[in-house]
Amino acid sequence: MPSTWGTHARRALCVGAAALLAWCAAGPAVAVDDGAARAADSGPTRAVDDGPAWSVAPSAGAGSRSARDGGRPYFYAEGEPGAVLEDTVSVTNPGARPRTVTLRGAGPSGTGKWLAFAKREVTVPPRTRADVPFTVTVPSGAAPGDHLGEVVARGGGRDERVALRLRVSGPTLSALTVERVRVDAGAGRISYDLVNRGNTVLEPRVAVRAEGVFGELLDRGARKLPLELAPGRRVSLTEPWGGMPALDAVDVKLTVTAGGGVREVGVGSARLVPWPVVSGAAAGVVAVAVGGFVAVRRRRRVEASSER
Repeated sequence: MPSTWGTHARRALCVGAAALLAWCAAGPAVAVDDGAARAADSGPTRAVDDGPAWSVAPSAGAGSRSARDGGRPYFYAEGEPGAVLEDTVSVTNPGARPRTVTLRGAGPSGTGKWLAFAKREVTVPPRTRADVPFTVTVPSGAAPGDHLGEVVARGGGRDERVALRLRVSGPTLSALTVERVRVDAGAGRISYDLVNRGNTVLEPRVAVRAEGVFGELLDRGARKLPLELAPGRRVSLTEPWGGMPALDAVDVKLTVTAGGGVREVGVGSARLVPWPVVSGAAAGVVAVAVGGFVAVRRRRRVEASSER
């Protein structure tokens, strides 16, 4: 006949295993990650001001409308290396007092230094618009493709910015890569990086798919991302994923497209396992087994004492 210890030990292990399975099914998920712009130009920083807000926008000649009213949303220029390009910025003062505004260029990699204004400081009378010409001098050694800059106006303790997009004539290449695709179950999201490897500004679109052991988990059609990706720029982005499974093996695929025939795919994978729950369940199994062993030993001692 089987020993008393063997019977109790088997019962203890069965109880522990049942507890492990129950806790795994009900517990929260923790991801184990094994996958390997500001937007092109941020909006103006506003401060408290006295009176109606002044504004700055690309000029469109007499009767110029601001970008808010359907005018040009940004400056655009195109030319050969060494060219001098011209445009005009309009500063509108709707207030009842004169407004003095200073102008400057800004941009990555020194692009702002390519801008020169007819006036660096302009005083705009009440309820009047001032048009200030400026030039963009393209350096003789400028690389072909898109270069981003800004016209920055400062007055009354705040800045207004208008984007400048300059295309230098020459061969262009539209290209990007999708990197570091990761699944974070704790935060309920997929994270990834986009890198512009070409020399044109890109407006990417992303589609997301995810599959688990038993089939499709996520399928999102392509949508436009709220950013412009400048040449050479890297951005880190996330996709929320509500209802991510607690226990699964997940494969994620991101398809990113953009103008110029860009289409790139990034993939990642993760094993979603509720490790804290599993650890707690394992500890429970050990505790039950030890408890069973101690109970068996006590019973054997009692039986031995009664036989004497």
